[in-house]
Amino acid sequence: MNNFLDKRKQRLERYKNIRGKSNNITKITIPDGIFVKCEKCGEPIYHDDLLENDYVCPKCNYHFRLSARQRIAFISDENSFKELYANLKTLNPLDFPDYEKKVKQYQEAQEEFDAFVCGEAKIDGHKVALGVLDSFFMMGSMGSVVGEKVTRLIEYSIEHKLPLIIFSASGGARMQEGIFSLMQMAKTSAALKKHDLAGLLYISVLTHPTTGGVTASFASLGDINIAEPNALIGFAGKRVIEQTIQEKLPDGFQSAEFQKEKGFVDMVVDRKDLKNVISTILTIHKGN
Repeated sequence: MNNFLDKRKQRLERYKNIRGKSNNITKITIPDGIFVKCEKCGEPIYHDDLLENDYVCPKCNYHFRLSARQRIAFISDENSFKELYANLKTLNPLDFPDYEKKVKQYQEAQEEFDAFVCGEAKIDGHKVALGVLDSFFMMGSMGSVVGEKVTRLIEYSIEHKLPLIIFSASGGARMQEGIFSLMQMAKTSAALKKHDLAGLLYISVLTHPTTGGVTASFASLGDINIAEPNALIGFAGKRVIEQTIQEKLPDGFQSAEFQKEKGFVDMVVDRKDLKNVISTILTIHKGN
């Protein structure tokens, strides 16, 4: 028991020191000792309590968003993550006005080149190819760089015969890159077909929110699809869908729980249990 508590304390220290830097996300950038208001129930939460609870509201179980680096610290073994393809940078293929300026602002705020961080890591000793979309970087939108890094990570997984784990959190395809962004849907899906033919395991974890072209491509193609509680999962918004099909949709139809009920998600797992669940799946898969 003491060993478990020591490991948890070490992980929390890592977790504590890696925070998203987006100025409009005060729930992540707050200093120690400050209260945070839960976005769902409105309950004030002492920051240290929120940290201890893995950024989950202790009253209503609302799962706060995490940056890519926080997610990696949370899910991987200490000092096991080795980043890949870190220097790929976004261009402006359509000469979209002020696109370079906007990307640079996010790069400086988040200290990332783009919205996807990936590499090789260990989860309870299991070596994996791990990728995480960062919703704090242009809402985790998928442009050419994100699609290229996802594809390269899949190919790395195939080459090294590693299980693949991708955490998604995205608003979808990046509009500033137009068709170049939409092409990433087919590109990543084709790479996953090769991954499947190689007989390798792909675990897709859908976090809040996972929408648009990301949902319509690699995020929904896992051998096992896991979601965090109450995560928004879907393609288009409710209003757009209702106007298109001319039908009223049920409340909560894009929640993780509704997706599980309809078979689009295999399981909904609380953040505190997520590492153990993934580790168990990896153990079973390794045994087979």
